[in-house]
Amino acid sequence: MASIALERRAQVIVLGNEQGGSGKSTCAMHLIVGLLRDGYRVGAIDLDARQATLSAYLTARRVFAEGRRLALPLPAYEAVHRSERDSRAEAEAEETQRFNAAMAALSASCDIVVIDCPGSDTFLSRLGHAQADTLVTPINDSFVDFAMLAKVDPENHDVVQPSVYSEMVWQARKRRFARDRGRIDWIVMRNRLGASEARNKRDVGATLEVLAKRIGFRTVKGFGERVIFRELYLQGLTLMDVKEAGLGIQMGMSHVAARAEVRSLIGAIRKPAPQLELTAPVAASGG
Repeated sequence: MASIALERRAQVIVLGNEQGGSGKSTCAMHLIVGLLRDGYRVGAIDLDARQATLSAYLTARRVFAEGRRLALPLPAYEAVHRSERDSRAEAEAEETQRFNAAMAALSASCDIVVIDCPGSDTFLSRLGHAQADTLVTPINDSFVDFAMLAKVDPENHDVVQPSVYSEMVWQARKRRFARDRGRIDWIVMRNRLGASEARNKRDVGATLEVLAKRIGFRTVKGFGERVIFRELYLQGLTLMDVKEAGLGIQMGMSHVAARAEVRSLIGAIRKPAPQLELTAPVAASGG
């Protein structure tokens, strides 16, 4: 009885929203490093190569590791740039080719590909969303940022209608299903949650749960507003690297809580076993 390896598509996790300052790239980097440390072969794609937040993060990480001679885990990496062609059709065709090439390069050797999308509606962002197995949308915990998901009645906080971004996700879900019958598991991550049980916090949570049932997403607790995230950014580090990097940072209760937030997010994402080789039996040919 012989066996052959079955072709396996890398799982795709997309970080997407259309609002800056939500902690999307910080979330992407902690997901990448957390998954690497869990034993997954991880690829990363930066679709916002002009602003290049994730690209800069990964570059700083590599420089730091080389300078300290540390074996920090690093993902395979691709940056996809927007086309400069004048024709919209030609630009979209070129961007599709660039995106598909990046996906093909990483899918061949990775268990999971993490895609960081621009904080605006672009053709590349729509391509990325339509590839997702899991879409993670970080939002700040306020009704100001809630507007990215839906229009809300200011008097009673009832959901009036989904936002343009929610409609875009719906279109991405239809394209994904039409392509391979795949479904996008949408996770909305409530970032920068305050410690106090304020009325606004409760109202945001209740309205999110109503919207979740209406347009189909799950909610998870995200990252708190912590100085440690900003301290680590310039060196390309995450909370999972602090001890290994030898920065002399004392891990207090706030840092422990922050690590728990990261692990909770990783745990909420449905993932395959890391580096699992799938085989199928092949009957020996008769003679």
